[in-house]
Amino acid sequence: MVLKHKKDQYCFFRITDSQSDRRYKLQLSRELQRFGALFNYASIGIIVTNQEGDIILINDFALNQFDYRREELIGQKVEKLIPRRLHHKHIGHRERYNAHPQSRPMGIGLDLFAVRHDGSEFPVEISLSHYSNEEGHFVIAYINNITERKKAEERIERLNDELESMVEERTQQLVKALADLEASKEDLTIALSKEKELGDLKSRFVSMASHEFRTPLSTILSSAFLVKHYAAETEQPVRNKHIQRIVNAVSFLTDTLNDFLSVGKIEEGKLQARYSMFQIREYFQTIIQEMQGIIKEKQTIRYEHTGEDICWLDTSLLRHIAMNLLGNAIKFSAPDSTIEMDTRMEDNLFTLMIKDYGIGMSQEDQQHLYERFYRGTNVSNIQGTGLGLHIVQKYSELMNGAISCASELGKGTVFTITFPADPINIP
Repeated sequence: MVLKHKKDQYCFFRITDSQSDRRYKLQLSRELQRFGALFNYASIGIIVTNQEGDIILINDFALNQFDYRREELIGQKVEKLIPRRLHHKHIGHRERYNAHPQSRPMGIGLDLFAVRHDGSEFPVEISLSHYSNEEGHFVIAYINNITERKKAEERIERLNDELESMVEERTQQLVKALADLEASKEDLTIALSKEKELGDLKSRFVSMASHEFRTPLSTILSSAFLVKHYAAETEQPVRNKHIQRIVNAVSFLTDTLNDFLSVGKIEEGKLQARYSMFQIREYFQTIIQEMQGIIKEKQTIRYEHTGEDICWLDTSLLRHIAMNLLGNAIKFSAPDSTIEMDTRMEDNLFTLMIKDYGIGMSQEDQQHLYERFYRGTNVSNIQGTGLGLHIVQKYSELMNGAISCASELGKGTVFTITFPADPINIP
């Protein structure tokens, strides 16, 4: 540069370190690239606004979320991305935040919504941050689309409502069952003939009911409470685990209630055998299929039939007998064991045999096998009411059947029931 002063000329030269300048520019370029990668490739929407609420920066993820082009949003008010009905409130919130900026979630305790280019709304979660420089104060909004999370929460809420309704229904059934049993007290007294025996029966029932219902109801309550705490989509396996626990507990309560109701009907004399013709193989294969829901891992049920395939019996009572005996065989056998079921129809006699290789029973336990509420001394850790075999015996008697049991501790149990199945002799 040439300057004149009092007719004298002066030249000014600028001397710089070009290598240092290049290094600075290269470093600056790298930093800008890092910032660009962090900003544009973030998997969350990022919007930067000035104090007036004008959008000055927006990343690609946010553009895809809102379905806008960059030039359509830069310089626009951030309220453009908020439902119109909320504009007035948001302007006030924005001004209060600018007066006292801090890093925090936005709308704590509220459901927040954003609006796309086409006017459709979607739920969001927003966190706010801020920074300042010589150009002013700026606000950074991190926006996350939580549509899938909301859907999952709604599904969980619906499931909770259904489960609560189911528990309420089952509770009402329990109350009704208890009321029915109490109402049949007089008939039970006559059937048992001794007041002492009736008192003992009630005591054992109350003790068993309080124990057997407390555990599944506690399971339902705790699992229902835990389910709502796993709202993320990735936590579905954990939710499924607790839901399955609830389903299992409700199924156990249903079976228990059915046992109570069956005992009541038996003692009141309200049950009668209703005979009908059925195909034996198809009938029992259907029952085996239904039992797959409770079968243990690697357990198998082997079924064989010999003789004629047509039989006359009460299919409802027979189904209860078969499922109860199969359920016991599954419950008291190891996970990798085989359960055998054989049926035979010969000379107008139908025979059902179910054999397992489970824990078996002692001779002492076998003497009390069909008593109400009696449970073997070696099954204390396995759920049950002690009513199943009592009901099996009574149902068998209703069809003039004869039941026998052979068992040995540690080696398994065999139940055999024989029914007269000649339609000519059916009452």
